[in-house]
Amino acid sequence: MMGATHLSTLALIHVIISLIGIVTGLVVVFGFLKHGKPGVTNTTFLVFTILTDITGFVFFPFHGNTPGIDLGIISLIVLAIALLALKRKMTRVYVIAATLAEFFNVFVLIVQSFQKIPALHAMAPTGKEPIVGICQLVMLVGFIVVMIVAIRKKAYVL
Repeated sequence: MMGATHLSTLALIHVIISLIGIVTGLVVVFGFLKHGKPGVTNTTFLVFTILTDITGFVFFPFHGNTPGIDLGIISLIVLAIALLALKRKMTRVYVIAATLAEFFNVFVLIVQSFQKIPALHAMAPTGKEPIVGICQLVMLVGFIVVMIVAIRKKAYVL
């Protein structure tokens, strides 16, 4: 059994990895709207998002299947599709898969923010209040709009 200090250190490492994946993912997703090709930020996003999923599985105790575990598995599958699309230069598939992977990152960020940030937690103590779903829905719609515009513009090329 892990001690509380060990677990909190691992949790901090996981959070830092996750935040790097989220920030670089936002740069990548909004970069789809501009003419360009993937660069170092894209690689950083993919590596840190994969690490986010892996550390989520490895760093925390397993107490049976949870929605977080299911989302982590789905995220890894989506990331595998993104990597395959990147290798095969399938731009549309890559844009969709990378945007979906970033959606999962931000989705978890919203959930965790309402659980861990006192001001947000006060608005949604159970995490099932409408404000949480509204935030997730607004974020989902935003990502879908960016993805559709990016695909239609055909600005981003692998």
